[in-house]
Amino acid sequence: MKFLDDKGKTTKIRWLLGVACIVATGVWFFPAIPQDPSYHDFADTGKYFGIPHFWNVVSNLPFLAVGILGLFATRRGQGGLPELSANYAVFFAGVFLTGLGSGYYHWHPDNQTLVWDRVPMTLAFMALLSIIIGEHMDVRASRLLLWPLIMVGIASVGYWHWTESLGQGDLRFYGLVQFLPMLIIPLTLVLLPSRFSSVIYVWAVIVAYAVSKLLEYFDHELFRLTGFIGGHPLKHIAAALGAYALCLALGRRRLAEPVNDAVVFPNE
Repeated sequence: MKFLDDKGKTTKIRWLLGVACIVATGVWFFPAIPQDPSYHDFADTGKYFGIPHFWNVVSNLPFLAVGILGLFATRRGQGGLPELSANYAVFFAGVFLTGLGSGYYHWHPDNQTLVWDRVPMTLAFMALLSIIIGEHMDVRASRLLLWPLIMVGIASVGYWHWTESLGQGDLRFYGLVQFLPMLIIPLTLVLLPSRFSSVIYVWAVIVAYAVSKLLEYFDHELFRLTGFIGGHPLKHIAAALGAYALCLALGRRRLAEPVNDAVVFPNE
C-alpha cells in the first residue's frame, strides 16, 4: 500500500531525527551514571511457596502470557503490516523473554542477574521503535533498521555491564536506549499520520509505560500503604498491559486509505 503523500513529511522526519541526535549527543555531556546499589532494594522481601521476593517474581507471568498471545496475533496479522511481521514478532519475543529475565533477576537481584532483565527489554524497546517507523514513516527503513537497532540495544546493556566490572559503571547508553524511544514515539504519533485507523493502542503503550515507571518509583510507599504488595510488582503488570495494547491493535486495527492527500477510512 502506498502511504499518504505529505509535502511536509520529510521535514517532520528530519525534525524528529534532529531531536534524536541532539538528545543522543547531549547525554554524553553529563557525567557517567553508575548503577545505584539501592536499586536492588525492593519492598517485596517475602518468601512464599519457596519463591523469594514472591510478588516481584510471579508478577512477571503476565509478560509471558502477553508475549505468547502477541506472537499468535503476529501470525494472524490482521491489524498489522505484513511487511513488519518480523518487527512485531521481535517485540513480543522481547516481552516474553522479559518475563523470564525479570523473574530470574528478582529471584536474586544483583548486577549480574540484572543483565538478563535488561537485555530482553531492549529487544522490546528497539522493536517498538522500528514498528512506529514502519507504520508512520517508511516500511523499508523499518525493516532495515530492526536488527541494527536491536544490536544497539544489546550493546547498551553490554557497555553498562562492562563499565560496572571496571568499577566505573555508566548507565547513560542504556538510559538512552530505554528513554529516547519513549520521547520519539509520542512526537511521531503527533506529527505523522499512521497507516492505521487508530493510534489509541500505541498511546496506551506509552501511557502504560509512564504509569509503570511511577509505580516503580513509589515501590516502598505503595508497600507501606497496602501492607503486602509494593509498586514494583504493579509496575510489571502495568507494563504487560501496555504490551497487550499492541496485541489488541494487531487484532482490531484496520488500514487507512489515502485519497487526495487526505486519510479516510472505509465503512466496512
